[in-house]
Amino acid sequence: MVIGIDVAKAELVVARGSSGEVATYANDEGAVRTLVQELAGRSVELIVLEATGGYEVLGASALASAGLPVVVVNPRQVRDFAKATGQLAKTDRLDARVLALFGERVRPAVRALPDEQTRELEAVLTRRRQLLEMRQAERNRLLQGVGHGARPIQHSLKKHIAYLERELELTETDLRRRIQESPMWRARDNLLQSAPGVGTVTSETLMAQLPELGQLDRRAIGKLVGVVPLNHDSGTWRGRRTIYSGRAQVRAVLYMATLAAKRCNPVIKAFYERLLAAGKPKKVALVACMRKLLTILNSMVRTSQHWRTPDHPVPTMAQ
Repeated sequence: MVIGIDVAKAELVVARGSSGEVATYANDEGAVRTLVQELAGRSVELIVLEATGGYEVLGASALASAGLPVVVVNPRQVRDFAKATGQLAKTDRLDARVLALFGERVRPAVRALPDEQTRELEAVLTRRRQLLEMRQAERNRLLQGVGHGARPIQHSLKKHIAYLERELELTETDLRRRIQESPMWRARDNLLQSAPGVGTVTSETLMAQLPELGQLDRRAIGKLVGVVPLNHDSGTWRGRRTIYSGRAQVRAVLYMATLAAKRCNPVIKAFYERLLAAGKPKKVALVACMRKLLTILNSMVRTSQHWRTPDHPVPTMAQ
């Protein structure tokens, strides 16, 4: 049996198969415990939930802890699947059945869910990004707030910016404390930052938002992040290869790390210059370097080996 669970803030709508019965449970600990007990005694092949901004965490964690095969999927992927099957209407009951059908037809791979510590680290990292975005927005408003009567507004903006900077400092301190207090994270952080070009923010983001690092091969990890160019061909027409989808936040920090690496990392620098000499556009060469850096980091984590000099390179994990 494949189970589809449509997740909302207050409730879980559970479809037992794409054409089976549908039941509703509250999205709280007591009801989720009841759901786990009911499913644990049945022959469940797969349980599919959508990522819904954190509302799925309680149910997914409880089901996975009970040893049930749980996979959290991208909502856009499921919606496109529903449209492809002709299911244009959308209700919670229909969505639950579509999720079950998606599991039956597509068979998404089950991956280990982040543990509680990793989710906490990701939450703090998300808060740091929010503070940075708010501070930048207030700075932009401060630059625009000129003219008659703008002084009170400028004073308010400066006060708010100072508050955001204090909160940002506290958040970054909290991030570092959490990493230093965990022997596993501390070792992973030291390993990742041993690679030239990888700094604190890149390391923290990879640990929190890419727990699969080191567990997948180079092609799978590249697709997961979204740095593998995808074909766009039809008949004799050959379109431009582009990258899209994947984990945008990971891709953003990987981009910044690659900008630094193409200057200070001898392997990435040589690879970038070789691509430019072959006539590749700079953006194409940079994306290729992002993928190469990710592959190297993936191999380092997989083998627990720190960065090595070009004379003793890290394995490329070609298998």
